[in-house]
Amino acid sequence: MLTVDFSRFPLAPGDRVLDLGCGGGRHAFEAYRRGANVVALDQNGEEIAEVRKWFAAMELAGEAPAGASAVAMEGDALNLPFDDDTFDKIIISEVMEHIPDDKGVLAEMVRVLKPGGLLAVTVPRYLPEKICWALSDEYHEVEGGHIRIYKGDELVEKVRESGLEPYAEHHAHALHSPYWWIKCAVGVNNDKALPVRAYHQLLVWDIVGTPVISRITKAAEKALNPVLGKSFVVYASKPRRAGS
Repeated sequence: MLTVDFSRFPLAPGDRVLDLGCGGGRHAFEAYRRGANVVALDQNGEEIAEVRKWFAAMELAGEAPAGASAVAMEGDALNLPFDDDTFDKIIISEVMEHIPDDKGVLAEMVRVLKPGGLLAVTVPRYLPEKICWALSDEYHEVEGGHIRIYKGDELVEKVRESGLEPYAEHHAHALHSPYWWIKCAVGVNNDKALPVRAYHQLLVWDIVGTPVISRITKAAEKALNPVLGKSFVVYASKPRRAGS
């Protein structure tokens, strides 16, 4: 399930791409499939080990074009182990709401992004997230949990203040908002509750269902995203230097 829209965030074969706070690696895998040279970075060593295994499996299965590469590594988002102007594209998805110094993370991304490069940042959208917080303390009051809720214009302004130029935005995953509201209402870790199991099946159908079911769920989500989208996505570019 991708949050970044690659029609708004185009990748070219050979692009150097950083998936910062990659988690399970979903966006890193997609970038690799598209022929990029990918670095997936996260502070969670267990997740990095899994992402590394999947990169190796993808290579064996021939899922990535010749010439593409993929590396998974542990690292600190506030102290990236890369030279200035290293990456053509950077993705940071559902990460900044966890980090106290979000401006520091933006500054580091700007530093390692090439002039003319693109950034895609996604965070939980304000209203669906606010409802989750109201329904459940357990949802966010955990170690490493969400510490802030962004309003859309606040995030856009922070991106702009970092020196980047926002050029597009949208909402995603409307079908996931009611799912998380249900989980928050019955207990975040109570996956056996009937409403949770029933709604989870709907989400599974959306991903692996028949073409007819998938068309219906995707059409419904597209229509609902502007109202209920669980994630807010901002795209921005790093200005080119004068004379370049």
